[in-house]
Amino acid sequence: MPKTSDPGPLITVITPTHNRRDMVLRAVESVLAQSFTRFEHIVVDDGSTDGTAAALAAIRDPRLIYVGAKWRGANAARNAGIERARAPVVTFLDSDDVYLPDRLERTLARFEDDPSLEVLISSFVSLKGGRSTSCVNREAFLTRNALERALVAQTIFIAGSAITARRESLLAIGGYDSDIARMQDRELLLRFARRSGALLSANIDWKKYNSENSISRQRDGYVEAYANLIGKHPYIVDRYPDIPPYMIARQIIADTMKGRVSQAFAGYLANRSSKVLGYSLSQLLRGYVGGRRWRRDLYDEFRDKYGARPA
Repeated sequence: MPKTSDPGPLITVITPTHNRRDMVLRAVESVLAQSFTRFEHIVVDDGSTDGTAAALAAIRDPRLIYVGAKWRGANAARNAGIERARAPVVTFLDSDDVYLPDRLERTLARFEDDPSLEVLISSFVSLKGGRSTSCVNREAFLTRNALERALVAQTIFIAGSAITARRESLLAIGGYDSDIARMQDRELLLRFARRSGALLSANIDWKKYNSENSISRQRDGYVEAYANLIGKHPYIVDRYPDIPPYMIARQIIADTMKGRVSQAFAGYLANRSSKVLGYSLSQLLRGYVGGRRWRRDLYDEFRDKYGARPA
């Protein structure tokens, strides 16, 4: 009898990983346990040496696809997954995170309900140091302008595993920027904001584990990373002049308040030496006051338009 033709996946999950064998196995298990089954899960291994390849090879499920090579970092690995993806919708899962069982089913339904939707940003639970924090966005569609302002002001919850997009849209904007090692998700979405708006989902559909070796957990290097982001999007300084000094001042103040005086001073020096930042103390203070006010007004605007965030 002839074989039934493969209908192909409707959604692709992409997971970059490097030397996180046990964690990536946990992530893969959460995908294979999904209520929706017509998917493919591409794990792009960025040169692991801890037995990741052998551990994944032991999982006998044709929906799991292992791609091994040296990809020059997580963003290059993500882009390799996007290029290989067969499904029209692509979603991401960092190797130290896990999906809740209905993630794929609920996500795909959003794209099927609205053929014009290009980007979805979901909500999640952040687990850190024994604490569980619900990071819940308002249920709302943000226009391009509203999305840009929310990203610049950092008034919505974003993370790599929260993002789902149409594959053709990801390819159109060039995928992830391999020059960005930190704040890469914000940078990607800022480029999306030039093309389309985004749907925010209040549905919590994954768990974020803050691993010890996560770049986003590191206090050092924040100012340099933020300067890199501004270098990629220099219009932010012109359109939102108070926001860059506010973000730098906020980091310096937080470090100082927590007794990390040397880190606060290092952050200030990194800012002063930056070609795209270079703020003086007086500029940082003025920006902090103005940026804080602008963010508060934006919160009020979003609350009035979209309602309060779910509890």
